[in-house]
Parts: sequence; C-alpha cells; structure tokens
Amino acid sequence: MKQAIHHLRHSDPVLSAIIEQVGDYGIQFRAPDFETLVKSIVFQQLSGRVASVIFGRLSAAAKGVVTPETILKLRPSRMRSLGLSTQKTAYIRDLARHTRDGKVVFADLAALSDDEVILRLTEVKGIGVWTAHMFLIFALQRTDILPTGDLGIRNAIRKAYHLEALPTPEEMEQMAHRWRPYCSVASWYLWRSLESDANL
Repeated sequence: MKQAIHHLRHSDPVLSAIIEQVGDYGIQFRAPDFETLVKSIVFQQLSGRVASVIFGRLSAAAKGVVTPETILKLRPSRMRSLGLSTQKTAYIRDLARHTRDGKVVFADLAALSDDEVILRLTEVKGIGVWTAHMFLIFALQRTDILPTGDLGIRNAIRKAYHLEALPTPEEMEQMAHRWRPYCSVASWYLWRSLESDANL
C-alpha cells in the first residue's frame, strides 16, 4: 500500500494534502460473500445507524446466519416487519434465489475482472453499479475502482478541488487518470476528507 500512497502523493497535490490530513490508510474490508451483499442492499439510501439496526434485526430473524436458505425461509411480510421496504425485501430475496440457483457464485467472483463482476451482480434486481462498486472495493479488495455514482465522492471532489458544481462521471474519470491504478485508495481518502472537513 506504500506504493499506492506514494503514487497518489506525487501525482496529485490536492490529494496529497488530504492524505497528509487524514493520515494512515485504514480501510476495513468485509468478507466477499452473500451476507455482505445483503448488507449493502439494506444500507442503500439509509443512514448508517438506521441501516445497522435493520440489518441487526434481519440477522437475528435469520438465527444469526444470513444465507440464501435462511432468507428464503422468512416470509416477505416478516422481512418488512423488520423495517425493510417492500423493494428491498424483493431485492434481497432475488439475490437469495440467484445465489441458491447458482447464478451468482461468490467463490467465483475473485477470478473475474472488475467489469465481469459488475455485469454478474447487476443481473440481480436492485443491485446497481454503485452497489457493485462498493462490493469490489470493500469485499473483493480491488484497488482501482472509481465509484462515479457515489454522492460522497462527488461532494468530496467538489470541495477539495473547489468546483462550482458536483462533478459529472465523465469529469471524475478525467480527474482519476492521475490516480490510476489506485482509484479505490484515492476514493477512501476522499470519503475520509468529508469526515475531517472541519480541519481541512
């Protein structure tokens, strides 16, 4: 990871200042499995605190083991009573069916390219490119993912680079040329820059 930090520091002075302010790289990875992807669906468009409570309820209802089998044993009405929306209930159940039927094999994802992982995951109802990007970064530990649809990253770029408006995906891709092949690392620092915003 020292090589990534060195590259980012020397290729982009703005990001170098963010790295200096944030400090050591401390990304926390998750297991590249079914439960992690279910958690990503639960967390879509919710605050972390609320989503954590709902996921905790779902995990408890699944007897602490979130698998396709334990999810499909729960009735949709039971899942909704835990705080899941009708849509998210449908999405999680669709992922469970895809996994049970072998359409998504988590053990195989590590061998696929980034684009192939995105293609495989987005075949599941409710999993878009943003969710696939998060899975690539935090579960499969891919180092060169730029989540162009992430509002936090867009806000961080706007603030750090003093832009008048949120950058478009195309503008983000242009900026990211200097970060490659470490866009995931740059993204982590950009997220953290928002947390440290008062000090920047």
